[in-house]
Amino acid sequence: MPEIDQEEIDRLERGRLFFAKSWDFVMSVPSIEILPPIGPAEIAFSGRSNVGKSSLINGLTNRIGLARTSNTPGRTQELNFFTSGDGLSIVDMPGYGYAEAPKKLVDAWNRLIKDYLRGRVSLRRVYVLIDSRHGLKANDKLTLDLLDQTAVSYQIVLTKVDKLKTGELARVKAATEAAIARRPAAYPTVIATSSETGEGMDLLRAEIAQLAG
Repeated sequence: MPEIDQEEIDRLERGRLFFAKSWDFVMSVPSIEILPPIGPAEIAFSGRSNVGKSSLINGLTNRIGLARTSNTPGRTQELNFFTSGDGLSIVDMPGYGYAEAPKKLVDAWNRLIKDYLRGRVSLRRVYVLIDSRHGLKANDKLTLDLLDQTAVSYQIVLTKVDKLKTGELARVKAATEAAIARRPAAYPTVIATSSETGEGMDLLRAEIAQLAG
């Protein structure tokens, strides 16, 4: 294991303390007209359905079941806001990729997301979650295209890395970084995480805490 210098130790500790606060569900937003007023910084999580968004948000905030609020009937196609009341809001975007979703529902979701991305000046970064076992899929690339078009900074977070066989993570991470290397809005560093083991969660907390500052 490479040695961690004091600066990185301090950065990780700031991330830990930032997420040690009490996080709560604020509201669900079904249309752009009822977005909360622009205020503190926001970061958003996006990803395919079943990629592990709820587990990641719960793990980051140390709140079992916090993101479950956004999975109740009627909220699955809405933007869901969470906050600790100090310095940052987390926005949980609805999962994409269900082929059986009605076209009208998909169209409404696309309009909401596009309007949010284009007009939300408080949005610091979108974290796009990718299942490490499957890598970037076609619908992931469409989302990255949209983020590039709207000039919204985004970063790839690999999920479920505990499911990979020994030695696979380095290959998957390198392939993902190569795939986004020429994308204009992509943050170059990929973070590998596991909500089951906690791997990478300290790094993700530190990244988000820096944006809030």
